[in-house]
Amino acid sequence: MKIIVTGSLGHISKPLTEELLQKGHTVTVISSSPERKKHIEALGAKAALGTVKDLDFLTTTFTGADAVYCMIPPDNFFDQNLDIMSYTKKAGENYKQAIEQSGIKRMVFLSSIGAHTDKGNGILALYFVVENILNGLPKDVAITFMRPVGFYYNLYAFVNTIKTQGVIASNYGGDVKKPWVSPIDIAAAVAEELVISQPVSRKIRYVASDEISCNEAAAILGSAIGKPDLKWIIVPDEELLKGMIAAGMNPKIASGLVEMNAAGGSGKLYEDYYRNEPVLGKTKLTEFAKEFATVYKQE
Repeated sequence: MKIIVTGSLGHISKPLTEELLQKGHTVTVISSSPERKKHIEALGAKAALGTVKDLDFLTTTFTGADAVYCMIPPDNFFDQNLDIMSYTKKAGENYKQAIEQSGIKRMVFLSSIGAHTDKGNGILALYFVVENILNGLPKDVAITFMRPVGFYYNLYAFVNTIKTQGVIASNYGGDVKKPWVSPIDIAAAVAEELVISQPVSRKIRYVASDEISCNEAAAILGSAIGKPDLKWIIVPDEELLKGMIAAGMNPKIASGLVEMNAAGGSGKLYEDYYRNEPVLGKTKLTEFAKEFATVYKQE
Protein backbone atom coordinates (compact mmCIF):
# COMPACT_ATOMS: atom_id res chain seq x y z
CA MET A 1 0.00 0.00 0.00
CA LYS A 2 0.94 3.63 -0.52
CA ILE A 3 0.50 5.33 2.85
CA ILE A 4 0.87 8.98 3.89
CA VAL A 5 2.02 9.70 7.44
CA THR A 6 1.68 13.17 8.96
CA GLY A 7 3.50 14.27 12.10
CA SER A 8 7.05 14.15 10.72
CA LEU A 9 9.24 11.89 12.90
CA GLY A 10 7.37 12.52 16.14
CA HIS A 11 6.68 10.19 19.06
CA ILE A 12 4.03 8.26 17.11
CA SER A 13 4.86 8.92 13.47
CA LYS A 14 8.43 7.64 13.60
CA PRO A 15 7.66 4.16 15.02
CA LEU A 16 4.58 4.03 12.77
CA THR A 17 6.70 4.75 9.70
CA GLU A 18 9.26 2.15 10.73
CA GLU A 19 6.59 -0.52 11.22
CA LEU A 20 4.87 0.20 7.92
CA LEU A 21 8.17 0.09 6.04
CA GLN A 22 9.10 -3.20 7.70
CA LYS A 23 5.83 -4.65 6.42
CA GLY A 24 6.65 -3.64 2.86
CA HIS A 25 4.47 -0.57 2.41
CA THR A 26 5.50 2.56 0.54
CA VAL A 27 5.46 5.46 3.01
CA THR A 28 5.55 9.21 2.47
CA VAL A 29 6.11 11.29 5.60
CA ILE A 30 4.90 14.88 5.72
CA SER A 31 7.16 17.26 7.62
CA SER A 32 7.44 21.03 7.88
CA SER A 33 11.14 20.74 8.74
CA PRO A 34 13.68 20.59 5.87
CA GLU A 35 16.21 19.26 8.38
CA ARG A 36 14.08 16.12 8.83
CA LYS A 37 14.20 15.19 5.14
CA LYS A 38 17.45 13.25 5.35
CA HIS A 39 16.30 11.43 8.50
CA ILE A 40 13.02 10.44 6.85
CA GLU A 41 14.82 9.17 3.78
CA ALA A 42 17.35 7.31 5.95
CA LEU A 43 14.46 5.21 7.23
CA GLY A 44 13.51 4.30 3.67
CA ALA A 45 10.48 6.60 3.40
CA LYS A 46 9.82 9.51 1.07
CA ALA A 47 9.72 13.04 2.47
CA ALA A 48 7.08 15.60 1.53
CA LEU A 49 7.94 19.04 2.88
CA GLY A 50 4.98 21.26 3.71
CA THR A 51 2.36 22.00 6.34
CA VAL A 52 -1.23 21.02 7.07
CA LYS A 53 -2.08 24.71 6.69
CA ASP A 54 -1.45 24.36 2.93
CA LEU A 55 -4.49 22.72 1.33
CA ASP A 56 -2.96 22.48 -2.14
CA PHE A 57 0.13 20.77 -0.73
CA LEU A 58 -1.97 18.27 1.21
CA THR A 59 -4.16 17.48 -1.78
CA THR A 60 -1.17 16.94 -4.07
CA THR A 61 0.60 14.76 -1.50
CA PHE A 62 -2.51 12.68 -0.76
CA THR A 63 -3.33 12.05 -4.43
CA GLY A 64 -2.58 8.47 -5.46
CA ALA A 65 -2.24 7.15 -1.91
CA ASP A 66 -4.23 4.23 -0.52
CA ALA A 67 -4.45 5.48 3.06
CA VAL A 68 -3.45 8.42 5.23
CA TYR A 69 -2.68 8.88 8.91
CA CYS A 70 -3.59 12.39 10.02
CA MET A 71 -2.83 14.23 13.24
CA ILE A 72 -3.01 17.85 14.37
CA PRO A 73 0.57 19.12 14.71
CA PRO A 74 1.22 20.67 18.13
CA ASP A 75 1.54 24.42 18.32
CA ASN A 76 3.17 26.77 20.80
CA PHE A 77 1.02 26.96 23.95
CA PHE A 78 3.09 29.96 25.05
CA ASP A 79 2.08 32.01 21.99
CA GLN A 80 -0.15 34.71 23.47
CA ASN A 81 -1.85 35.26 20.10
CA LEU A 82 -2.65 31.63 19.33
CA ASP A 83 -6.34 30.87 18.83
CA ILE A 84 -6.08 27.13 19.42
CA MET A 85 -9.68 26.41 18.35
CA SER A 86 -9.33 28.25 15.03
CA TYR A 87 -5.96 26.61 14.36
CA THR A 88 -7.32 23.12 15.05
CA LYS A 89 -10.55 23.59 13.09
CA LYS A 90 -8.59 24.85 10.09
CA ALA A 91 -6.34 21.79 10.16
CA GLY A 92 -9.39 19.51 10.33
CA GLU A 93 -11.10 21.33 7.46
CA ASN A 94 -7.94 21.10 5.35
CA TYR A 95 -7.71 17.37 5.94
CA LYS A 96 -11.37 16.95 4.98
CA GLN A 97 -11.00 18.92 1.76
CA ALA A 98 -7.71 17.26 0.81
CA ILE A 99 -9.25 13.81 1.22
CA GLU A 100 -12.30 14.78 -0.83
CA GLN A 101 -10.20 16.30 -3.60
CA SER A 102 -7.57 13.53 -3.70
CA GLY A 103 -10.05 10.66 -3.65
CA ILE A 104 -8.53 8.83 -0.67
CA LYS A 105 -10.91 6.27 0.83
CA ARG A 106 -9.04 5.28 4.01
CA MET A 107 -8.10 7.60 6.87
CA VAL A 108 -6.88 7.09 10.42
CA PHE A 109 -7.11 10.22 12.54
CA LEU A 110 -5.31 10.77 15.83
CA SER A 111 -8.06 12.09 18.08
CA SER A 112 -8.01 11.90 21.88
CA ILE A 113 -9.60 10.65 25.03
CA GLY A 114 -12.43 13.06 25.84
CA ALA A 115 -13.46 13.56 22.21
CA HIS A 116 -16.87 12.06 22.95
CA THR A 117 -18.05 15.43 24.29
CA ASP A 118 -17.48 19.15 23.93
CA LYS A 119 -18.42 19.99 27.51
CA GLY A 120 -16.37 19.77 30.70
CA ASN A 121 -13.29 18.32 29.00
CA GLY A 122 -11.29 21.52 28.58
CA ILE A 123 -8.89 21.75 25.68
CA LEU A 124 -9.86 18.27 24.44
CA ALA A 125 -13.15 19.69 23.13
CA LEU A 126 -11.00 20.51 20.09
CA TYR A 127 -11.05 16.87 19.10
CA PHE A 128 -14.83 16.64 19.39
CA VAL A 129 -14.99 19.48 16.87
CA VAL A 130 -12.50 17.91 14.44
CA GLU A 131 -14.17 14.48 14.61
CA ASN A 132 -17.43 16.16 13.62
CA ILE A 133 -15.73 17.96 10.73
CA LEU A 134 -14.27 14.70 9.42
CA ASN A 135 -17.57 12.89 9.88
CA GLY A 136 -18.81 15.20 7.14
CA LEU A 137 -16.82 13.15 4.64
CA PRO A 138 -18.80 10.74 2.44
CA LYS A 139 -19.52 7.36 4.02
CA ASP A 140 -17.35 5.61 1.43
CA VAL A 141 -14.35 7.20 3.15
CA ALA A 142 -13.55 4.78 5.98
CA ILE A 143 -12.29 6.62 9.07
CA THR A 144 -10.86 5.25 12.30
CA PHE A 145 -10.76 7.81 15.10
CA MET A 146 -7.92 6.81 17.40
CA ARG A 147 -8.55 8.00 20.96
CA PRO A 148 -5.43 7.48 23.06
CA VAL A 149 -5.47 8.24 26.77
CA GLY A 150 -2.86 10.33 28.62
CA PHE A 151 0.61 9.89 27.11
CA TYR A 152 3.43 8.67 29.31
CA TYR A 153 5.69 11.41 28.00
CA ASN A 154 3.38 14.08 29.45
CA LEU A 155 4.96 13.07 32.75
CA TYR A 156 8.15 14.83 31.63
CA ALA A 157 6.37 18.09 32.46
CA PHE A 158 6.87 17.23 36.14
CA VAL A 159 10.67 16.94 35.97
CA ASN A 160 11.26 20.54 37.03
CA THR A 161 8.78 20.33 39.91
CA ILE A 162 10.40 17.15 41.17
CA LYS A 163 13.82 18.80 41.09
CA THR A 164 12.77 22.09 42.66
CA GLN A 165 10.01 21.01 45.05
CA GLY A 166 10.60 17.30 45.48
CA VAL A 167 7.05 16.38 44.45
CA ILE A 168 4.77 15.84 41.48
CA ALA A 169 2.00 18.43 41.70
CA SER A 170 -1.18 18.74 39.69
CA ASN A 171 -4.92 19.27 40.17
CA TYR A 172 -5.60 15.54 39.87
CA GLY A 173 -4.06 12.53 41.57
CA GLY A 174 -4.84 9.99 44.26
CA ASP A 175 -5.29 6.23 44.40
CA VAL A 176 -7.91 5.78 41.67
CA LYS A 177 -6.45 3.91 38.71
CA LYS A 178 -6.39 5.80 35.42
CA PRO A 179 -5.24 4.76 31.94
CA TRP A 180 -1.91 5.78 30.40
CA VAL A 181 -0.45 5.04 26.99
CA SER A 182 2.87 4.69 25.22
CA PRO A 183 3.29 6.24 21.74
CA ILE A 184 4.75 2.88 20.69
CA ASP A 185 1.44 1.17 21.40
CA ILE A 186 -0.46 3.95 19.61
CA ALA A 187 1.75 3.51 16.55
CA ALA A 188 1.11 -0.24 16.54
CA ALA A 189 -2.66 0.31 16.72
CA VAL A 190 -2.58 2.92 13.95
CA ALA A 191 -0.57 0.56 11.74
CA GLU A 192 -3.21 -2.14 12.22
CA GLU A 193 -6.02 0.21 11.30
CA LEU A 194 -4.32 1.61 8.20
CA VAL A 195 -3.93 -1.75 6.51
CA ILE A 196 -7.11 -3.51 7.63
CA SER A 197 -8.63 -5.26 4.61
CA GLN A 198 -12.29 -4.33 5.10
CA PRO A 199 -12.54 -1.17 7.23
CA VAL A 200 -15.94 0.01 8.40
CA SER A 201 -17.18 3.46 7.46
CA ARG A 202 -16.67 4.92 10.95
CA LYS A 203 -14.84 3.39 13.90
CA ILE A 204 -13.65 4.65 17.28
CA ARG A 205 -10.68 2.88 18.86
CA TYR A 206 -9.33 3.70 22.29
CA VAL A 207 -5.67 2.96 23.01
CA ALA A 208 -4.08 2.43 26.44
CA SER A 209 -1.00 0.66 27.75
CA ASP A 210 -1.47 0.55 31.52
CA GLU A 211 -4.03 1.39 34.19
CA ILE A 212 -2.37 2.70 37.30
CA SER A 213 -3.03 5.38 39.92
CA CYS A 214 -1.12 8.64 40.18
CA ASN A 215 0.25 7.61 43.57
CA GLU A 216 1.51 4.35 42.07
CA ALA A 217 3.00 6.29 39.16
CA ALA A 218 4.89 8.54 41.58
CA ALA A 219 6.30 5.49 43.38
CA ILE A 220 7.42 3.90 40.11
CA LEU A 221 9.03 7.08 38.77
CA GLY A 222 10.55 7.88 42.16
CA SER A 223 12.16 4.47 42.36
CA ALA A 224 13.60 4.90 38.87
CA ILE A 225 15.21 8.26 39.66
CA GLY A 226 16.45 7.36 43.11
CA LYS A 227 13.69 9.13 45.05
CA PRO A 228 11.65 6.23 46.45
CA ASP A 229 9.60 8.56 48.67
CA LEU A 230 8.42 10.75 45.76
CA LYS A 231 4.83 11.91 46.34
CA TRP A 232 2.10 13.06 43.97
CA ILE A 233 0.21 15.93 45.57
CA ILE A 234 -3.06 17.53 44.49
CA VAL A 235 -3.20 21.32 44.25
CA PRO A 236 -6.27 23.54 43.68
CA ASP A 237 -7.27 24.38 40.11
CA GLU A 238 -6.61 28.06 40.77
CA GLU A 239 -3.08 27.42 41.98
CA LEU A 240 -2.21 25.33 38.93
CA LEU A 241 -3.71 27.91 36.56
CA LYS A 242 -1.81 30.73 38.25
CA GLY A 243 1.46 28.81 37.90
CA MET A 244 0.90 28.08 34.20
CA ILE A 245 0.13 31.70 33.40
CA ALA A 246 3.11 32.89 35.46
CA ALA A 247 5.29 30.58 33.36
CA GLY A 248 4.10 32.41 30.24
CA MET A 249 1.42 30.08 28.91
CA ASN A 250 -1.46 31.47 26.86
CA PRO A 251 -4.16 32.01 29.56
CA LYS A 252 -6.98 30.50 27.50
CA ILE A 253 -4.94 27.39 26.76
CA ALA A 254 -3.86 27.15 30.40
CA SER A 255 -7.49 27.30 31.49
CA GLY A 256 -8.34 24.53 29.02
CA LEU A 257 -5.56 22.32 30.34
CA VAL A 258 -6.64 22.84 33.95
CA GLU A 259 -10.22 21.89 33.06
CA MET A 260 -8.95 18.84 31.18
CA ASN A 261 -6.95 17.70 34.21
CA ALA A 262 -9.92 18.24 36.50
CA ALA A 263 -12.07 16.11 34.19
CA GLY A 264 -9.45 13.38 34.42
CA GLY A 265 -9.46 13.60 38.19
CA SER A 266 -13.25 13.37 38.41
CA GLY A 267 -13.41 10.51 35.94
CA LYS A 268 -15.56 12.42 33.44
CA LEU A 269 -12.81 12.21 30.85
CA TYR A 270 -12.90 8.41 30.90
CA GLU A 271 -16.66 7.77 30.82
CA ASP A 272 -16.74 6.64 27.20
CA TYR A 273 -13.37 4.90 27.50
CA TYR A 274 -14.69 2.55 30.17
CA ARG A 275 -17.77 1.84 28.06
CA ASN A 276 -15.42 0.77 25.26
CA GLU A 277 -12.34 -0.35 27.19
CA PRO A 278 -9.58 -1.70 24.93
CA VAL A 279 -7.11 -4.52 25.43
CA LEU A 280 -4.06 -2.90 27.01
CA GLY A 281 -0.89 -2.50 24.98
CA LYS A 282 2.50 -4.01 25.79
CA THR A 283 4.44 -1.00 27.09
CA LYS A 284 3.93 -0.61 30.84
CA LEU A 285 4.76 2.39 32.99
CA THR A 286 7.66 0.51 34.60
CA GLU A 287 9.31 0.38 31.18
CA PHE A 288 8.72 4.06 30.48
CA ALA A 289 10.19 4.87 33.92
CA LYS A 290 13.62 3.87 32.59
CA GLU A 291 13.37 6.52 29.86
CA PHE A 292 12.05 9.02 32.39
CA ALA A 293 15.08 8.43 34.60
CA THR A 294 17.43 9.05 31.69
CA VAL A 295 15.75 12.36 30.83
CA TYR A 296 15.59 13.36 34.50
CA LYS A 297 19.32 12.89 34.94
CA GLN A 298 20.13 14.83 31.79
CA GLU A 299 18.14 17.96 32.66
